[in-house]
Amino acid sequence: MRNIVHRHLGKMVAGTAIAVAGTAVMVAVTLPGTAGADDNGSRAGQSAPQAAGAAGAGEAAAGGRAVAPGVVEAAPAEGQRGEGRDPLTDDELQRAEKIALSRQLFRSSESVDGDRGPQPLGVDLAEPEADEAGKPDAPRRADVTFYDYRDDTLVTRTVDLGTGKVVATGTQHGVQPPLSRAEKAEAAGLLIADPLGSGLKADYQDATGKALTSPDQLQLSGAVYRAAPGAQPAALDQCGEHRCVRLFPKIKNGPWVDARQLVIDLSARKVARLDR
Repeated sequence: MRNIVHRHLGKMVAGTAIAVAGTAVMVAVTLPGTAGADDNGSRAGQSAPQAAGAAGAGEAAAGGRAVAPGVVEAAPAEGQRGEGRDPLTDDELQRAEKIALSRQLFRSSESVDGDRGPQPLGVDLAEPEADEAGKPDAPRRADVTFYDYRDDTLVTRTVDLGTGKVVATGTQHGVQPPLSRAEKAEAAGLLIADPLGSGLKADYQDATGKALTSPDQLQLSGAVYRAAPGAQPAALDQCGEHRCVRLFPKIKNGPWVDARQLVIDLSARKVARLDR
């Protein structure tokens, strides 16, 4: 990391070593527990022999009798349909999305990678009508959301899971819900292919000794970016109407890379660097 810092940045930042390559900054911070590093299931400072010793102590405390191992019961089988305000089952999630995606919507819309059909974003249990609240037999409905990249439209279709019919459809512009996994992967692919992604690729090469060629080589988090007057180049002025992304990539089993100065406009399929 010392070599990376000297090559790309030349200084340390507030106790955290940061390596800059072009516009990307590699952050040498490993998050506890869920940072993506290998985890063998043991805690620091606790080895298997110690765990065995603890078990022996438990036996001694029980008067020398062996303590029977705990039994974890299998989760109950999930039914095809939930009841009341139960979370949607896997079957309901799949059925709702299939019902919501009509042939007309499929033919007239476009996904994040340019294919036919809208980009699926999510399926949620719909709120009951005012006169249905508290009723155990109230209809179960699901709100299915898609993003149509053809004209930057958020489409929400409400499906009655009992009748299997779409009971409401709404469209909105300028509404940007959280990103799907597919959208973050597409944004990473655009960044890797763009000249502004050279810093990210250089940092990956420094950390792993390998070339970065695919989003699959990274762990990806990201957030929707909205344009703020005077805070970005003109190329990003439509972010908010367009679907734009700031990525927070992490090298698998390695450090985070700070790419916050880069914004990927998924609608225009362009990458730009923030002025500040």
